[in-house]
Amino acid sequence: MTEITYRMDVTGVDWEEMRNILIADDFDNGRSVEQYRRSFENTYAVCIAYAEGRIIGTARALSDGVCNAYVVDVWTYTPYRRQGIARTMIQKLIEKLPGQHVYLFTDDSPDFYRRLGFKDRGTGLEIMSGQWLVNE
Repeated sequence: MTEITYRMDVTGVDWEEMRNILIADDFDNGRSVEQYRRSFENTYAVCIAYAEGRIIGTARALSDGVCNAYVVDVWTYTPYRRQGIARTMIQKLIEKLPGQHVYLFTDDSPDFYRRLGFKDRGTGLEIMSGQWLVNE
């Protein structure tokens, strides 16, 4: 079995590799290489999983550092799914968020998150500020 390692920082991340594997695995949401870099660098807590030196999983948490956090970009490369990688990444993030209410939104994996202890909570709402991914 391939050894999986987890990094809690973005030092040395190959952002182009990350974008390319997300595209290949149908998990890309249109961000450019630079937007991926900025997204992850501006994150309160991040966990990136590696196998044989290649990125095979991501998870990150946005937080005020006091009471509220939001988990986003949870992904495991398809050939590595069902091996506990996403579970480990989420657990590592939660350890970095003591005393905080941790929220996430999912439309395709609610049972997975329930098994990790997440509870159903109200209704999620959204609004788009301007045009998607146009930040300048």
